[in-house]
Amino acid sequence: MTRPRPSAGPGPSIAGAVDLSALKQRATSPSGSGQGSSALPGVEVAEANFEAEVLQKSNQVPVVVLLWSPRSDASVQLGNILGSLHAEDGGKWSLVTVNVDTTPRVAQIFGVKGVPTVVALAAGQPLSSFEGPQPPDQLRGWLNSLLNATAGKLSGGGEAGEEQVDPELAQAREYLDAGDFAAAQSAYQKILDANPAHEEAKAAVRQIAFLSRASAQSPEAIATADAAPDDIEAAFAAADAEILQQNVTAAFDRLIRLVQRTAGDDRTKVRTRLIELFDLFDPADPEVIAARRKLANALY
Repeated sequence: MTRPRPSAGPGPSIAGAVDLSALKQRATSPSGSGQGSSALPGVEVAEANFEAEVLQKSNQVPVVVLLWSPRSDASVQLGNILGSLHAEDGGKWSLVTVNVDTTPRVAQIFGVKGVPTVVALAAGQPLSSFEGPQPPDQLRGWLNSLLNATAGKLSGGGEAGEEQVDPELAQAREYLDAGDFAAAQSAYQKILDANPAHEEAKAAVRQIAFLSRASAQSPEAIATADAAPDDIEAAFAAADAEILQQNVTAAFDRLIRLVQRTAGDDRTKVRTRLIELFDLFDPADPEVIAARRKLANALY
């Protein structure tokens, strides 16, 4: 939810645009070999150890995930540079690698379009990402920005005597991590009722409502909407499904086209749903910025 979300270094922030919860449900899968077999520095991650080495670890220190392929020389080169920088920093952040050839489902969750791709996480949330090789000095600047943005906000980087997380907030996070959306929604709403300005609770309530709704959509939702492009409810269901599949631009474009074809109350209804979907993401996300521009053009 709304934990530290810096936009640091090369490439746009992807905060909020990646649903990592699906991998928690696969943590007991036999696929993936765990650490030890990677040809690159760092901990090799597959589905079986994703939660421990990425999600849980990122509550202690920032985690830098390198999605790579041994077929890519640029991947190997970038991995070795990151390994050297990791050694220099002495445990201030964690380096993990994901071989997209052998662990394609992890790569799919991250929405990888090419290798090498690097994603930084803290407190279980993606912070920033970039694709392609980067020179060592630019990587150093990116890592320094990442460390500065998360300083004192994670358990591994905090100072002695740092304030503990509120028990009610910790309980809400536990419900969410366990996939108990109803309990998490209730717990976060209680926090929000007591403190309407609580940023994490506000974001959590929005995102849980979306996840609860989207998770219930039919697998045929997209095909159904494609067959009936003017059916508003079908379009809403398809857009939810597309966001869960990381096809964010496709979801936005679907509803923007519907805005162009509707008027009156129907147009207002579609526009309202689009704004709700925008609010699930970092406002600086390039896909959100582009979609807002398209929506403005469609309306005016």
